[in-house]
Amino acid sequence: MKTIETTLVFCVKDDQILLAMKKRGLGAGKWNGAGGKIEPGETPEAAMIRECQEEIGVTPTAYRLVAFHDFILDADTDHAWHQPNYAYLCTQWQGEPVETEEMRPQWFRQDEIPFDTMWPDDIDWLPLVLEGKLLRTTFTFSAEQSLLEQHIEEVSIL
Repeated sequence: MKTIETTLVFCVKDDQILLAMKKRGLGAGKWNGAGGKIEPGETPEAAMIRECQEEIGVTPTAYRLVAFHDFILDADTDHAWHQPNYAYLCTQWQGEPVETEEMRPQWFRQDEIPFDTMWPDDIDWLPLVLEGKLLRTTFTFSAEQSLLEQHIEEVSIL
């Protein structure tokens, strides 16, 4: 099984969360946070900052790790792959969110998050981290990106 480590970051302020519409690649047409692959020799934190700069034009300056996800994709095929993911919440950043070739950012009130146009697991874990919980999760997806299995555990440290 191929393994690709990734990051994910959601900027939050007051009662709002910054989501971005993915314009191409895996997850195209879904709202998500900024993030992507961790490059060789790069830390998850450095990758998260770089991806946020590249995808929505902001540089995180205050953030915390809120979840570690194990995503299993194409689980029902013979070419399944594993995506360990470090998820962050960012409360301070430099710059203003801008649209790029990769993503189109938009602010949403936290009580109006468009879960119906996000990855199907987001509704189960994102509200928990917005409440301040730390999570360790496993989500298994089909080749069609439907959720097959999930395990969500609240932890005291990541």
